[in-house]
Amino acid sequence: MIEPQLEIFALFGNPVAHSLSPVMHNAALGKMNIHGRYIPFRVESIEDAVRGIRGLDIRGVSVTIPFKTAVMEYLDEIDDEALEIGAVNTIVNEGGRLTGHNTDWQGIIITLGKAMEIKGKTFVVLGAGGTARAALFGILRGGGRPVIVNRTREKGEQLAKEWGCPFYPLEERGKIAAEVLINTTSVGMAPDTGMSPIPPELLTSYRWVMDVIYNPVKTKLLRDAEDSGCITLSGLDMFVHQGAEQLKLWTGQEPPRDLMRQVVQERLIAKDRGSGAGYIDK
Repeated sequence: MIEPQLEIFALFGNPVAHSLSPVMHNAALGKMNIHGRYIPFRVESIEDAVRGIRGLDIRGVSVTIPFKTAVMEYLDEIDDEALEIGAVNTIVNEGGRLTGHNTDWQGIIITLGKAMEIKGKTFVVLGAGGTARAALFGILRGGGRPVIVNRTREKGEQLAKEWGCPFYPLEERGKIAAEVLINTTSVGMAPDTGMSPIPPELLTSYRWVMDVIYNPVKTKLLRDAEDSGCITLSGLDMFVHQGAEQLKLWTGQEPPRDLMRQVVQERLIAKDRGSGAGYIDK
């Protein structure tokens, strides 16, 4: 009996040692009966790494920090969503033709959509990086009204102008009337689990609070939000959904999202990853 050829999927980033994507994706591939393996690669040159996708016939790639923008110039095609967001986190290899996608925004919107009707609501988005851009795209597509809050005024104002939405500096965040708060910064990520980007007394004005950090699963922001009576949304759910959408692009199949969440959560508990990164990026 001839064994089917092993299909290779990869993670490109630097660093990648902390990543839980291999745990999540390999569990899903096994459950989906796909004879494949998901392998992390610490990349020094993204140009050379992209060349390797074709040379090694890698079926699909996750792209994480610091290459989500830099990778774009080396691809054959970029879909409309990734082009508008300005970042690629997923590459699909179809016979040597490489197409870039972004599933981060889907991870955010699926998580939000399970908890609320997005249309018509005002969302405070903390941060002005790549994950913030994905959040802005998803909120606007869903009919929501985003407001950007960022520590660095120049970067926040530039992003607000680009996306046509209001900006407030961090010190004026208490002046905003909004139903939902989304933290896209790394404040509160392990090992600095005692930190929060928002003082507890400002959380009572929100009904929902979402954090893109998944380590710890319940950040200080989310603990404070619960104490303030808010509904909380974990970064773990976003992480799982963006990964599941990657698998759909690579395989055309619906992945086992519950299993993916379970294995990541179990690994976080078992390893007590106090020193590992826990941002939504892979």
